[in-house]
Amino acid sequence: MKGIILAGGSGTRLYPLTKVTNKHLLPIGSFPMIHYPITSLTNAGITDIMVITGTEHMGDMITLLGSGQEYDCEFTFRVQDQPDGIAGALRLCENFVSDDNCTVILGDNIFSRDLTQDVSEFNEDIKLFFIEVNDPHRFGVGVFDKDNLIKVEEKPTHPKSNLACIGIYMYSNKVFDAIKAIKKSRRGEYEITAVNNYLLKNNSEPSHVVLQDSWVDAGTMQSYHNTSRMIYENE
Repeated sequence: MKGIILAGGSGTRLYPLTKVTNKHLLPIGSFPMIHYPITSLTNAGITDIMVITGTEHMGDMITLLGSGQEYDCEFTFRVQDQPDGIAGALRLCENFVSDDNCTVILGDNIFSRDLTQDVSEFNEDIKLFFIEVNDPHRFGVGVFDKDNLIKVEEKPTHPKSNLACIGIYMYSNKVFDAIKAIKKSRRGEYEITAVNNYLLKNNSEPSHVVLQDSWVDAGTMQSYHNTSRMIYENE
């Protein structure tokens, strides 16, 4: 299993904190934000990790993380030249993943779930992670037939569930066929929801998990400060 951390983006929701730096380099508690997805992967036994970020701050990212010795892992770095979406960043990882499976984490998603069992048991083409939310219209929302995941609806006006699809994804290397099969959305991005729906439609045994653990998207100003304060107090 390969690990992929998507740490690009302009960080507009955290401006002006991101005026001169990548949001994943901002402190959360006692560590930079990117520390948390890294440890989620390494704690699950994933030690071959690719970090994707933009051109402006790649040097700072490499300076911070180095070879991976500090985390007992090995980092590979790749630049996303154009902001063409989550799936656009993921498509840069095809050679890195090769014939393996991959766990993809959005760099501003911080969660307490131990992924060890998820990684060891993964034998499907796709496994998605969900959590109950009060405002599902803000997220990609799972659509289910009883306990079977059918598709993900992106920010629906009338959500069919309150289960939001969060920024943890597990894929076989067939994910790259899915990325090649979809087209860019109206906003010029390769949407991860389109990739997920392609795989859900074309695979008979998709898997999903509803988290009972803590999770936060630390990419907004309020959640960033709340998460940082909570983690620092716990530390």
